[in-house]
Amino acid sequence: MSMSPAAGLRHDAPTSRPPTAAPAIPPTRGRRGGLSRLGTIAIFLAPALVLFLLLVIAPIVIAGYASVFRWNGFGLPEEFIGLDNFTRAFGDPVFRGDLWRGAVLIGLSLVIQLPVSLGLAMLLNQPLRGRSLYRVVFFAPYVLSEVTTAVLFTLVLSPNRGLGDTLSGWLGVDVGGAVFADPDTVLFALFLVVSWKYFGFHMILYLSGRQNIPQELTEAATTDGASTWQVFRYVTLPLLGPTIRISVFLSVIGTIQLFDMVWVLTGGGPIHASETMAVTMYQYGFRRFEVGYASAISIVMFLLSLVFALLYQRFVMRRDVEGAITTRGVQR
Repeated sequence: MSMSPAAGLRHDAPTSRPPTAAPAIPPTRGRRGGLSRLGTIAIFLAPALVLFLLLVIAPIVIAGYASVFRWNGFGLPEEFIGLDNFTRAFGDPVFRGDLWRGAVLIGLSLVIQLPVSLGLAMLLNQPLRGRSLYRVVFFAPYVLSEVTTAVLFTLVLSPNRGLGDTLSGWLGVDVGGAVFADPDTVLFALFLVVSWKYFGFHMILYLSGRQNIPQELTEAATTDGASTWQVFRYVTLPLLGPTIRISVFLSVIGTIQLFDMVWVLTGGGPIHASETMAVTMYQYGFRRFEVGYASAISIVMFLLSLVFALLYQRFVMRRDVEGAITTRGVQR
């Protein structure tokens, strides 16, 4: 049988076509892409940056400007006096007493409040029945506002009708509202109220840090014959170091700016025995209308907080930051 040339050509034709090259994508311009990326970053940062400038930077600048004037808060400050307000502050026995009382409260917090919170966190980390309820109960005071806490303790320790006065009468001890009226006891009573308010917060911090420690480490130490105290001293406590340092930092900064609870409980009295820097600033700024002097006190508070924060991060928290950077670099 003969085959037509056309049929032969169709039979001998290749069955598939060679792949065609993909169309080339024109490269984007690096400058245009960089500008687009910077614009996106600016759009997302703008709201937070505007709020930061208005609510943080602007008040600091205004307070710094007002601190070098003798100003009552009305109109514009005109009487420039330089650093006289700062000289007056450090020469004022009340303000120097504020510094001393703040140091006492910080010392009591570091010696009593934080160790008690740490011990309670270690206890509530154990397999106790109802420990979730205990955690909620101990953390509940932190949920209350400082004003609510102060009003609550004002009612509890109110003389002749408060719960504290009734209990002290049953026990034969004269406590009641006298603790806030006695210059020798008011600061310690204030510390107890502050500790009741904030020890649950520090307890949760320590508890969270403890639960992040691998259980294998404590089990290995126990297997090697370490006692409970040795496990806590040489395993748990060093690994809780970053959490403890954060807790100390928050406690110190919070004490420097303590105001609401003191103002509602005692108003800074009696005879300035419980007054803090923030209370003194409020007294001069909103009661005596010496806004220039009050602004100087606020700048001193700001500088104390700033210097402490910088030094603390430089010398105490440096190891935590370096560890985080090293870990992040390894993960990358």
